[in-house]
Amino acid sequence: MRYQRLSYAYALVLTPATPAQTAWRPLADVYETPNGISVTVELAGIEAEEVDVLFFENAVVVEGGRQLPVVEPGAIYHTAEIRRGPFRLEIALPARVSAEPLELDYQRGLLTMRLVKAKG
Repeated sequence: MRYQRLSYAYALVLTPATPAQTAWRPLADVYETPNGISVTVELAGIEAEEVDVLFFENAVVVEGGRQLPVVEPGAIYHTAEIRRGPFRLEIALPARVSAEPLELDYQRGLLTMRLVKAKG
């Protein structure tokens, strides 16, 4: 897993000229404690080295892709609910976070990030 900590705020600007996004968005949980923020992202079937995480003082951006096995020639899908291809998840944080410490954990398809709230 690759991650980068950026020391400025994140801003998402949408305009009428913004093209439609083709990426899917994984599910995430965010909760806040008195001292920190915890973010958990569901990334089943994705190798850790295929995930990029950007940390801003007010947001987290998670990007990557999921590739599933190719079906046999002549196969017919009856159900296709698992999203595949590139994904991008932008999470606005409920409070500003400090640059350090930062804790990342990726187990059984769940990426958990624990961030410490910025002082002041």
